[in-house]
Amino acid sequence: MTGAALRRITLCADDYGISPGVNQGIRELIALGRLNATSVMVVGPAISRDDVSALQDAVAKNPNCEIGLHATLTAPFHPLTMHYRPLLDELFLPLGKMLRFSLLRKLDREAIETELTTQIAKFVALFGRAPDYVDGHQHVQTFPQVRDALLAAVRKNAPTAWVRQSGRVLPLGQRLDNPKALLLDTLSATFRRRATRAGVTFNPGFAGAYDFTKHADFGTLMAGFLNDLPDGGLVMCHPGHVDEILIDLDPFTDQREREYQYLASDAFVQLLATNNVTLAR
Repeated sequence: MTGAALRRITLCADDYGISPGVNQGIRELIALGRLNATSVMVVGPAISRDDVSALQDAVAKNPNCEIGLHATLTAPFHPLTMHYRPLLDELFLPLGKMLRFSLLRKLDREAIETELTTQIAKFVALFGRAPDYVDGHQHVQTFPQVRDALLAAVRKNAPTAWVRQSGRVLPLGQRLDNPKALLLDTLSATFRRRATRAGVTFNPGFAGAYDFTKHADFGTLMAGFLNDLPDGGLVMCHPGHVDEILIDLDPFTDQREREYQYLASDAFVQLLATNNVTLAR
């Protein structure tokens, strides 16, 4: 792309901490320079001191890489705080019910802020510093009631962190073919306004949402994600190696292997070069 301006993007691997296999895959890609951010799920089952140390070692080989908090408020995970409500079978609500409750304003904003504050505190205890940014598992940070609680928790407990917004910057006519992404666009528009009002910075563009139930070619998807993504934009991804712990917790399994294989390939490096995109800061 002769003459095109170099675009710096954030390629963020979500779910560090969900399983040993996912952790290993993310660390391998960080060390290869194929990622420049990962979001840590401090309520996950694979976030021991060894997991943290291994991630820090990988990031030491890639100084462009940021480490953020993957704020988690949906099943099948447990809250860190004793009095968090509402719960279902002692777990956070499933995603659909969490979204429905938030739209109906049936959540407890104070309980959410306390839980998110505790998750930030656990991140600090594990890593010895505040997260570089905060996002949300299953985009929960954009939900009504949750978004204000999250912005308040970040301002008070991680004031230098930025937050992830999950909305695209494409014209409406180019956004209608992906219902999931269109919903995120709608939720994120309000999230951006609230973040601006709170004085919290966020990524100017977003990509990475797709139908995980379809056997899509991730290289083709990634090429589409990079189209029209502005400088400073963020692409969400979920690479990793499948293991029994992951299978027990999350239906998103084989797709993680496909994402890993593509991001580790020479084809991904060529795609970045063709689009004049860099993961350097």
